[in-house]
Amino acid sequence: MRIAVVAESFLPQANGVTVTLLRLLEYLAANGDEVIVLAPAAGRGQDSVSVYAGASVRRFRAVPLPGYSELRLSTPRVRTLEEHLRCFDADVVHLAAPFMLGWQAIGAAHTLGLPSVAVYQTEVPSYAKRYKVRQIEPLLWRRIEDIHKSATLSLAPSSYACQQLIDRGVHRVAVWPHGVDRERFSPVHRDEALRTSLLTDGEVLVGYVGRLAREKQVEDLAVLQQLPGVRVVVVGDGPREEWLRRTLPGAVFTGRLDGAELPRMMASLDMFVHTGEMDTFAQTIQEAQACGVPVIAPARGGPIDLVQHGETGFLYQPGQLDAMRQYVATLAANPVRRAEMGLAARDSTAERTWEAVNHQVTVHYRNAISFSARDRAAGHRPARRWLLTR
Repeated sequence: MRIAVVAESFLPQANGVTVTLLRLLEYLAANGDEVIVLAPAAGRGQDSVSVYAGASVRRFRAVPLPGYSELRLSTPRVRTLEEHLRCFDADVVHLAAPFMLGWQAIGAAHTLGLPSVAVYQTEVPSYAKRYKVRQIEPLLWRRIEDIHKSATLSLAPSSYACQQLIDRGVHRVAVWPHGVDRERFSPVHRDEALRTSLLTDGEVLVGYVGRLAREKQVEDLAVLQQLPGVRVVVVGDGPREEWLRRTLPGAVFTGRLDGAELPRMMASLDMFVHTGEMDTFAQTIQEAQACGVPVIAPARGGPIDLVQHGETGFLYQPGQLDAMRQYVATLAANPVRRAEMGLAARDSTAERTWEAVNHQVTVHYRNAISFSARDRAAGHRPARRWLLTR
C-alpha cells in the first residue's frame, strides 16, 4: 500500500505518539509498503529528520504551543496538503493523534476521496482541567468528535479510550494497542550494582518513568516518601522537574534515560508506579511489565487493560492515594508476592510485540479502504462542521 502518515508530532520530539509511529514506519518498510510522513517543522536548533525507515518526512511551518513549547502546532492550507497527497498517490491517510495538522489533513482526504484512519492517542480535552483552562474543554471535545466522526475509521489504544469515542457518537472504532520490545525490556537487564548505588540495606526501589508535566500527576508520589524501607526514583524530564524536585525531596531524580540505560533502570525496580490518570494507553506500564516488574496505577484509561488487579499489580481508584500507598506498602513487605507478580507481568506481554500489533493496523487500513468504497457507492459523505483554511 501507499500510506500517507500525518503526525501532530514527530522526531526530534520523543513522546508516545512518536515512538508508536517509528515502530510502525519500520514495520511498513520491512513489509514493502511505501510511506510519506507529513509533520510539523522542528524547533530552531533541533535536528530535523527528513527520512526515516525509507519514508520521506515533509515538514510544515509550526509554532510552539504557549506553555508547552515541546508541542509544535502546524496548520498548513488544505490545498497544500491535497497537493502532497495527490502527488504521492496515497491509498490511505493515517492520522496520528489528529488535532491541528490532522484537522486540515482530513479535509484534504475528503476532497480527494481518500480513506482515512484516525488514531485517538491523546486525551487533549481533559488537559484543560490540569492547565486551568476548563472553559475550553467542551470545544476541545467537539474538535475530537468532528475529526473522528469524519474519518473513515478510528482506532483507540485501549478499551477505555475506545468507549470514550463511542460515547461521543463515533461509530467505526476499533482497539489498536501499542507493542513492546521484549528483548530490550527484559528482566535480564536487572543491575544489582545500580540498585546498590541507589539503596541502603533492606530498601525496595519504587520507580516512575515518564514526562514530568502537570497531567502526569507525579506529585502523587509524595504519599510514598514516609513509607519505611521504600526508595522512590523518578526517571524523566519536563517542565515540572524543578518543582517536583522540591515537592519530592526524598526521591532520586535521574533525568531522562535513553538507550540501554532506560531498560536497565526499569528492570532494576521492585515496583513501578504510574500516576497519570489521562493516559489513553501508558506505554511505560507495559515496558515495566516486560521487565518483570509489578505495576500500581489508577483504574482509568489505558492501565485498565494493562494491569490485571491482584495478578500483575494493583489498580486504585483515581485520587485515592491512600490506596496506592497501601499497595506499595503491601508489596514492599512481601518479596515473594512481588516476584510472583513480576513473572505474571512479564508473561502478560507475550502477545504484545510490535510485529503483532502493527500487523493489526495494516488490516485496519484495508478495512478503511473497503468502508470508503462502500460509502462512495452508497452516496454517503461524512458531515463536516468546521471551517478549513484552504
